[in-house]
Order: sequence, then C-alpha cells, then structure tokens
Amino acid sequence: MTAPVQAGSHDDIALLERLGAARSALVGQIAQRIVGQEAIVENLVATMLAGGHALLVGVPGLAKTLLVQTVAQALDLSFNRIQFTPDLMPSDITGTELLQDDAATGRRVFTFMQGPVFANIVLADEINRAPPKTQAALLQAMQEREVTVSGQTHTLPKPYFVLATQNPIEQEGTYPLPEAQLDRFMVELRIGYPTRDEEERIVHATTGGAQGPVRAVLGAAELVEMQQLVRRLPAPPTLIQHAVRLARGTRPGSDEASPEVNKYVRWGAGPRASQYLVLGAKARAALAGRAVPDLDDLRDMALPVLRHRMVLNFQGEAEGIRLEQLLAPMLGKTA
Repeated sequence: MTAPVQAGSHDDIALLERLGAARSALVGQIAQRIVGQEAIVENLVATMLAGGHALLVGVPGLAKTLLVQTVAQALDLSFNRIQFTPDLMPSDITGTELLQDDAATGRRVFTFMQGPVFANIVLADEINRAPPKTQAALLQAMQEREVTVSGQTHTLPKPYFVLATQNPIEQEGTYPLPEAQLDRFMVELRIGYPTRDEEERIVHATTGGAQGPVRAVLGAAELVEMQQLVRRLPAPPTLIQHAVRLARGTRPGSDEASPEVNKYVRWGAGPRASQYLVLGAKARAALAGRAVPDLDDLRDMALPVLRHRMVLNFQGEAEGIRLEQLLAPMLGKTA
C-alpha cells in the first residue's frame, strides 16, 4: 500500500508545488483555444490527474473535440482520434493480426498491428454512433489498460485516458451506451452554450488570424508521477464516509436513499462511484496546492461522478424528472 503524504515529505511537498504551477500553465494553454468552460476544464484535468476517463456531452459546435485535442497537446501525450460510425468494427479500434512474410525465415507469420487505442489519449468521437459490440472493444482498455487479441494481451501506454464525446440531441443512427460502458467513465461532463460575451470572444478569435501554437507543459512521465502523488494524499475518514453516503443515496432501497430516489430511480451508482468521488476530491485538492481534500472538493465532483450512474424508472421518465433534482438535496446534506 502506498504511504500517504506526510508533512515532512519534502519530495511530495515539492511535487505538490510543481503540480500547482503546472495547473496554472495548463489552464493558460487551454484558454488559448477554448473560451470559457472553466469548470469543465477544471474537472477534466482533475479526472485525468485521478487516472479516470471522461465522457463529454453537448450539442454540436461546442468545441468538445477541440478541447480534447488541446489538452493532449498541452500535456505532450500521444493522441489518436477514433470517429465512431455504425460500420466501425472492434478490430478497427484494438488492432488485428495480419499474415506477413518473415524475411529472416521465409515463413509466413501473424503479426499484431496496433489499432488507434494504443495512445496516451484516445478520443472516441461520437461514441454512441457505434453499436454496443464495437463500444465493448473499449471495456478492457478502459478498466485494465490492456487489450487482448487472439489470446495475446498487449499493454497500453501510461498514462492512458479515453475521452469520449456524445451528441445528446441526435437519435437516428445512435445507440445508447450500456451501463457497464458508462460506469467505466469516471465523470460525465455536460458542456452548455457559451454566454453572450464568451460567444463574441469565440467569434472574434476564430474569424481572425491564425491562433498561436499550444505549448506542452507536462510530459507523460511527469503526469504519471503526479497521478501517484494524488493516490498518496490522505483522505480524512469523514470524506470517505460522505462519499459512501452519497453513492448509497442514489440506490433505491438503501437506508440512505430519499423517498424521491426510491420513487423515481431504477438503480443507482455502484462502489466505483465512491472510489471516484474520493479520487476526484484528492485531485482537485492537489490542483489547488492542498495536501488534504475537503468536503467542497467532494461536492465539486459529485454531480459529474454520480449523474450518469443513475437510471430513472418508468415513472421518473414519464414525469420528466431530472437527475439533478434528485442529487441536489443529497449534496446539501453533506454541507
């Protein structure tokens, strides 16, 4: 087990200071391309620092893909984009074995050709346009950070992130993400329309001269080191208790569930949500230069972590219940 950060651990304290400086530089580089969306950027960076995957949901034209590309450039990580379509096959994602001639022996042998899933950041663009069989090709990669093809297991690079985009308004030619797939995403980040001032800045920036290049502020090795630091940060018992209470509060039939949850929810978040709540709180604390996360850090991560793990029942859907309505009172209880 990794030891938590101690007050006298000079290396970890120095790394925490470097992380704070890197955060400022990273946000600055992203801001060159992305106007506004500060909360989205903050939660996305925290998710990656916690080692999680993110699902970005928003209507077309809100720079979801540009945000992912910019983050990859600012982190100096290898990047592959997979455009999900109805005819995409699992082997188009993971890779396949090809029969090739071996120049040394003259024999024909099978050689594994890596698919686009082999990169530090994989952008699964419009992930809900591919059928469940193709979506399932990402399950092992997202959880175990490895891919098995023809009985052979191949390790993915570190760090490894799947950042997927989804358009919520197009129904024709789309497939709902299975619950098992959704649960692999640490957070669901919903990107809304910009404000009037932000939209004017966007138009001004994108209709003028060429934008400057994005400078890399962190490399892969340094990011892995900071992810390990986040794991070492101590989590107060009260923080863990609140995280578990929030996750259990989404499950109908549990002692912590409200009457509204029991009435409108078919099933709620599993234990993975509790883990991600604590890791996300640690990551947000680290980004702020603090060695110990607090309840505000937990509350900031609660909605993105829990929302996509709750499924409304028939009555909830019929009455147009929004999951935010059910989560808001629960978050108030942790104050």
